[in-house]
Amino acid sequence: MTADFGSFGLALPGYPWDSLTPYRETAATHPGGVCDLSIGTPVDPTPEVVRRALADAADWPGYPTTVGTDALRESIASWYLRVFAATVDPATEVLPLVGSKEAVAWLPTLLGLRGLGLAVAHPAAAYPTYAMGATLAQVDSRVLDVDDVLAGASLDGVGLLWINSPGNPTGRVLDADTLRAVVSIARDAGVIVASDECYARLGWEGADTAPGILDPRVVGDDHTGVLSVYSLSKQSNLAGYRAAFLAGDADLVANLTTSRKHAGMIVPGPVQAAMIAALDDEDHVAAQKELYRARRDVLRPAVEAFGARIDHSEAGLYLWVTRDEDCWETIGALADLGIIAGPGAFYGDAGARHVRIALTASDEAIQAAAARLCDAA
Repeated sequence: MTADFGSFGLALPGYPWDSLTPYRETAATHPGGVCDLSIGTPVDPTPEVVRRALADAADWPGYPTTVGTDALRESIASWYLRVFAATVDPATEVLPLVGSKEAVAWLPTLLGLRGLGLAVAHPAAAYPTYAMGATLAQVDSRVLDVDDVLAGASLDGVGLLWINSPGNPTGRVLDADTLRAVVSIARDAGVIVASDECYARLGWEGADTAPGILDPRVVGDDHTGVLSVYSLSKQSNLAGYRAAFLAGDADLVANLTTSRKHAGMIVPGPVQAAMIAALDDEDHVAAQKELYRARRDVLRPAVEAFGARIDHSEAGLYLWVTRDEDCWETIGALADLGIIAGPGAFYGDAGARHVRIALTASDEAIQAAAARLCDAA
């Protein structure tokens, strides 16, 4: 009897971005070429201070540690104090990650939610990996916006509540009062709150930095049941380094550290050195933010001239755009102009009439896209 090896593996849906292929083909026929404003991958150079640190640490013949070097943990703790006014213990409350997507995808598994019979809850318009993490852990996922939680929606059967501020794809920012209320409700229900905060420093309207879950205005000095997840991909152009970290509840961090040791989830040593350089240098963060601010200032009025409305988008690397039509109609209209955006449907039913337009393109691509949008108005 021959085994059917094709039956092995998880039955996962196809990768959603592949469905953009026909629209990419249409956009490619534009005489000016394609302006790809879809996936938010950084295009600007990795800062020299970071590249130099990586090169200087290249001679690393031994195994790095899962918990990271003492110097890295100290830098992470100092960063939280500087950015969020949050005091975290570098010895027990921080943990480096191999990119934040890895943590989002595997946290439900590493927390043992399946054995506990608990589900994952996430925002209605959300980064798809929150739900995929539940799928990988073979537990249920549930759409539960912060507004639902505040309105009294039940958290029964939920083990992990994801919040995302500033939000991807919406760019919505949750204030400290809202975060404090959500944490209080979740704690009363025995639910872990994980806050994905990778766009926190990219505020455009209101505060330059969005409040974090470990902000003392939110949790005081008590981190019980709370985890902050942050990535250096956006603020420091380190997407290719897979450089991120989490901080919060010391017991959760200890359990996650043990699981990650067994699984070999370890940030490479030279990358750890590069992370320290990125965390300790503020100049490159400010300079990169100004590049994005200038691109946003070019693109925003052009999108509005095109007859679209921009919702939220007060922070982050995207404009959350609607023409009050099915998102695929908007995607088609943009493709005819040689512009590729992200269909809101990728982020849940709540995004079905929006598209996500990224600021992560070269100045030339942003300017070209803006000119095409204005000409089509």
